[in-house]
Amino acid sequence: MRILIVEDEHKIANAVKQGLEQHSYAVDAIYDGDQGLAMATTEPYDLVILDRMMPGHTDGIGILQAMRSQGVHTPVLLLTAKDKVLDRAEGLNAGADDYLVKPFAFVELIARVRALLRRPQQSVRTMLTYKDLFLDPQHMTVERAGQPLSLTTKEFALLEYFMRHSDRILTKDILMQHVWDYDADILPNTVEVYVGYLRNKIDKPFQTGHLIHTKRGFGYYFGVQ
Repeated sequence: MRILIVEDEHKIANAVKQGLEQHSYAVDAIYDGDQGLAMATTEPYDLVILDRMMPGHTDGIGILQAMRSQGVHTPVLLLTAKDKVLDRAEGLNAGADDYLVKPFAFVELIARVRALLRRPQQSVRTMLTYKDLFLDPQHMTVERAGQPLSLTTKEFALLEYFMRHSDRILTKDILMQHVWDYDADILPNTVEVYVGYLRNKIDKPFQTGHLIHTKRGFGYYFGVQ
């Protein structure tokens, strides 16, 4: 899952980025509103974490309003030092999906991030399941047929995206956009390599059927055929 952070305080932005990356998310950090607006409205993010007050021509509220007016419905978590009711209401009315007041604990931030990322799937479950495969995003554990599997951070992120978008064809471009961050040195061949790593761990050792399938000329399909 790919997340954009727009926050002018570099220390906060980098700390949040590092924390989220440790939970297998691909994260881009932008430090001014104008560039943040451009990224939020042109790149395919799964979530935007947005600071309310920023230098530049566009602040957080302006970014929110522009996103919604352009039909960008990406979930937005608004960060702010303002904790008055009217300030919170302004942010929510502008299109924010959730609101977090600074200073905040990272454990609360990650809980809100997970809750927002679950909303498009309209699921209240934390655990992702497909047949005999189980993935726990909170504890970053995976098992199949009762056997625990050891995945790298990127393998885990790739599998989570597959499971959240099962039974549909995913192109390499889509996987590159949602599993790797903007600055990653990534090529289509890299996707093939990581899909291969994942197959070796979740498919080949098991007799219960392969879950990752290649669709020649299209991409990949996660599910039972």
